[in-house]
Amino acid sequence: MKKPRPHDIDLRTIAWRAMEKYGFVARFPPPVMDEVNGMQERIFAGCPEETCDLRHLLWSSIDNHDSQDLDQLEYCERTPEGAIRVKVAIADVDSYVHQHSPTDEYAAHNGTSVYTGVITFPMLPERLSYGITSLLQDRDRLAVIIEFVVNRDGSFTPKEVYRGLVRNRAKLVYEKVGDWLDGTGPIPPAIKDIPGLEEQVRLQNETAQLLRTFRRAQGALEFDTLEAEVVMENGEVRGLVTRTPDPARALIEEFMVAANGTMVARLGAAGVPMIQRVVKTPRNWAGILLTAAALGETLPDKPDAKALARFLARQKAVDPLHFPDLSLTIIKLLGPGEYTMLEPGETPTGHFALAVVDYTHATAPNRRYVDIINQRQIKAILTKSPGPYSAAELQDKALWLTDREKASKKVKRFMRKSVAAMLLEDSLGKTFEALVTGVADKGTYVRLLTPPAEGRVVKGERNLRVGQKVRVRLLKTDPYNGFIDFECIAREKMD
Repeated sequence: MKKPRPHDIDLRTIAWRAMEKYGFVARFPPPVMDEVNGMQERIFAGCPEETCDLRHLLWSSIDNHDSQDLDQLEYCERTPEGAIRVKVAIADVDSYVHQHSPTDEYAAHNGTSVYTGVITFPMLPERLSYGITSLLQDRDRLAVIIEFVVNRDGSFTPKEVYRGLVRNRAKLVYEKVGDWLDGTGPIPPAIKDIPGLEEQVRLQNETAQLLRTFRRAQGALEFDTLEAEVVMENGEVRGLVTRTPDPARALIEEFMVAANGTMVARLGAAGVPMIQRVVKTPRNWAGILLTAAALGETLPDKPDAKALARFLARQKAVDPLHFPDLSLTIIKLLGPGEYTMLEPGETPTGHFALAVVDYTHATAPNRRYVDIINQRQIKAILTKSPGPYSAAELQDKALWLTDREKASKKVKRFMRKSVAAMLLEDSLGKTFEALVTGVADKGTYVRLLTPPAEGRVVKGERNLRVGQKVRVRLLKTDPYNGFIDFECIAREKMD
């Protein structure tokens, strides 16, 4: 059988198969489409009496350049006491997706949108998530407002959660805003042309830096994983790139950590069971100790987030080339994040990597189902209505949504490998600089420096060590199974 050439490889079909392999329903059933197609926008008709009209505020969003499922907007203002009050507006998805409806049942099963880089499988039909529940620019939208105050030391004080009416003044893009804030790019036209928006975004950045500095001091862990992303142009795959940290992404991350913490505080004050997002005390601290020892460092015998954070910061400074692989090693040793049900009054597990005790997911209801659950719970509290979920129901959903998140990561990882294999199809026999990323009984793996593709060393792998720089020759690619095979032909000496 003739081997397909790169332009013959159907990555979209591979993506559909990957979704099915990992238990997702990739196509919206007819009852879901019928229900969504029959929905009508109802900004004012569906506006509860207690809703605050906040459309006069200078709201803006920051997201990827091609994102249409906009979940949150941000706005800041200084207080007379010298603190900064932050409002985060979250898309009111629950106003359209009613509990136990066909659309709700579908979203509850998949649990999350899946971004493969080649094709996006949204949790909700595009008419909803890209349209009437998206906080699109220059559209009036219902929202759930999460408010907190950032103090001068960078700590934050949770305030109220309430319903509001908002209007996005500018859809901003991570890279352009990040380059501008970094001083490496021009001011984005949208920021320049809208009066007051430059000062607003700079205040948001100042606020985020305060939050970040405080969390770092508490032991928040900083990682660089060099996760590859697919570059698409006119529907065609053009390459793989790695996302680099920038101030705009850091800004949104800090605001979302504080907003999610505020949601937990509000649910906790109401005394209701809730789903929290946790990273437990590292499941393999002994492995982290050994990793640090191999680099000449000593960590405490018992898990210590602050000590680990300092260790990571030092390693990033002295060896930036190997830091992404060290990051990935530590992440694996920490163990995955998961959802868990917390009873009223129960001691929370906390999120070890974020250095926060109370955390959930409540800021992306167009993309994650647990956020819709939290939205329904807060609305019941605001209207003094019975809670929409029992503790047993939340426990079941926490387990299922943890499973769905893990499955979505497997789909994305598989598709990155498939894309990389396709892009390397014409490079058989060529050699590349690489770093060893894994050595185990199941195989030895490397990551190419350029392009950022990963594969298995099937020849010459003996005695290779994680972190070692090597030169490899490409032997084989298989896009349909996500396989890339190499031969190691040279290696650096390690002490």
